[in-house]
Amino acid sequence: MDPCPFVRVLVGNLALRMPVAPPAAGAGAGVHPSTSPCHCKIRLGKMPAQLVPAPLAPFDGGEQAPASGALAAAFHLSKADLEWFNGKPSLFSSRGEACLKVAVYAGRKGSTCGVSSGRLLGKATIPLDLKGAEAKPAVLHSGWISIGKRGGKGSPAAAELSLTVRAEPDPRFVFEFDGEPECSPQVLQVRGSMKQPMFTCKFGCRSNSDLRRPGMQPEREGASGKERKGWSVTVHDLSGSPVAMASMVTPFVPSPGTDRVSRSNPGAWLILRPAGDGAWEPWARLECWRERGGAGASDSLGYRFDLLLPGVDHAVPLADSSIPSSKGGKFAIDLTAAQPLSRGGTPGCSPRGSGDFSNWPLGNYRGFVMSAAVQGEGRCSKPTVEVGVAHIGCAEDAAAFVALAAAVDLSMDACRLFSHRLRKELSHPQADLLR
Repeated sequence: MDPCPFVRVLVGNLALRMPVAPPAAGAGAGVHPSTSPCHCKIRLGKMPAQLVPAPLAPFDGGEQAPASGALAAAFHLSKADLEWFNGKPSLFSSRGEACLKVAVYAGRKGSTCGVSSGRLLGKATIPLDLKGAEAKPAVLHSGWISIGKRGGKGSPAAAELSLTVRAEPDPRFVFEFDGEPECSPQVLQVRGSMKQPMFTCKFGCRSNSDLRRPGMQPEREGASGKERKGWSVTVHDLSGSPVAMASMVTPFVPSPGTDRVSRSNPGAWLILRPAGDGAWEPWARLECWRERGGAGASDSLGYRFDLLLPGVDHAVPLADSSIPSSKGGKFAIDLTAAQPLSRGGTPGCSPRGSGDFSNWPLGNYRGFVMSAAVQGEGRCSKPTVEVGVAHIGCAEDAAAFVALAAAVDLSMDACRLFSHRLRKELSHPQADLLR
């Protein structure tokens, strides 16, 4: 298996220093101009902006940039993104040299009616040379930059922001379902324009997933007498041997008096790997529910993913987030932020950058682990899966992530409002039985 080139751009060691206003006549020491929290809006090219806090540092005039070790933002670039940045600009395209744009605001991070809250203190643009970033890591910037203009003679100096920007290779294996998981599709490995079969999936249903319980006569589709249960996806290699499975172990049922799966009572999947002699052993657990959207916002698929490590008596949480139900999005396991950024801009390879992982709570999982792009409700979804090279040592490792992606995609259907009927592939009485 050959991976696809990816690059991640890491921004960290943020610190903001503001000039001290001169004291009034007869007064004592000067007053710091900002006592409120500050935050930064960081954007790279056409990628979504990220809002992060900007800690204040004393304005002592020193050039030594602080090294807090805190990672502020991370941007993941595919080969297509890199080609877009490295392409020649034209009258009809804004592509060209990659630039990191930073805007600093006074006030807590957030937005009102889509507009960033807080008072703008200043902006800065940092050009980034990403050529060769696919092959070796490089520090693209480290130190202080001015984010404002000095008012004139006698005025305090401009505010300054310190940050470290680093680019490093992050190759990934990419897999693509050639159909919806409930239709038992093939899974292809993708590299550039080349696609080749890697796995096959078999959807199963131990019982009709949308039948009424005996003796229950609900008044409508959303009543509590309905449940979605018994679904599974078995992943086979090209020889036909099963190499991973996602099995629904906790039914998806609506909370009493509602037609939605709640966070307090989520449905759950076990992701299983072969244990030999036809047996399976649990590798991870995925819980999903439907989160109610706020004012003017649509609902979302909430999820929590826990790793089940051998010899550990408790689950290790790796991901807890949500995906918009209407338009879909990405399920992601990315532990980059859990590792500190070293003074040289490199994420520490252990909690203290010592190389010792004996106390690292997440096993062998660190940095970018995987992502799965899924479509929203009612849309034809053929998940695309990306897995970091460091987390695949054999085909069975890849198959486990493929099974996880299938479970996430199917959970989008399992968490649909119970007032809506499922597609026939999921609710038909003749669905394949899992023996």
